Amino acid sequence: MSNYESFRLVAEHADFLVIAKAPGVSFHSEDGAGVVVQVEQALGMKLYPVHRLDKVTSGLLILARSSEAAAEFTELFSHHHIQKYYLALSLDKPKQKQGWVKGDMVPARRGAHKLLSSMENPAVSYFISAGFQDAPELPAGCRAFLIKPFTGKTHQIRVALKSMGSAIAGDELYQANPADRVYLHAYALEFMWHGQQHQFVLPPEHGSWFQAAAVQALLNSPWACPWLLDLPTYQAPKALPGPKQ
Repeated sequence: MSNYESFRLVAEHADFLVIAKAPGVSFHSEDGAGVVVQVEQALGMKLYPVHRLDKVTSGLLILARSSEAAAEFTELFSHHHIQKYYLALSLDKPKQKQGWVKGDMVPARRGAHKLLSSMENPAVSYFISAGFQDAPELPAGCRAFLIKPFTGKTHQIRVALKSMGSAIAGDELYQANPADRVYLHAYALEFMWHGQQHQFVLPPEHGSWFQAAAVQALLNSPWACPWLLDLPTYQAPKALPGPKQ
């Protein structure tokens, strides 16, 4: 179990809630109530999950307040109309400092996944990164990553950074060095809902390295509004037409 409060309410709308999930809190009910059930119990309302976060991941999570709203969100996610941004730290130098990570993902051992070079149904992410100078609170070689996933595969970001040679700090499933948490955080969301734009940014609240002054400075300036960064877009290739009958 997490040593933190399981969640806190970030925003409340007539059609949905946005919560901050703590690291170490299960999304689904396993040994105890998952975070969705905990929010339902705390607020006394039925909620409908529309996307998920790994147990180790903290950050922003949307919960619909009706099945109709859930269906709309599912449609938005499926058409990539909800922009998601994640923050991660790694102690390992990446093969490249920014760029695409694309490839099919398959299960590996011990519940992990791995990235393939094939592109039949690929996981697609784009990332940028930044190193730190004169940051005594951070371990040597620590680097921050801002990742924008364009698909929603299990462990997608964890596998993407591992494939770049930069396993997320604390993510021992992917052979990273131990830390006080897995340093992956669902940092920002942007989407249109019934003609109104919604933007949410949640700096990480847990993990000593996330609280370091150098990381906070990065989040307060260049990465404060990630949708304003000049990141590329991704258009999934159209399926080839099948043979005529």
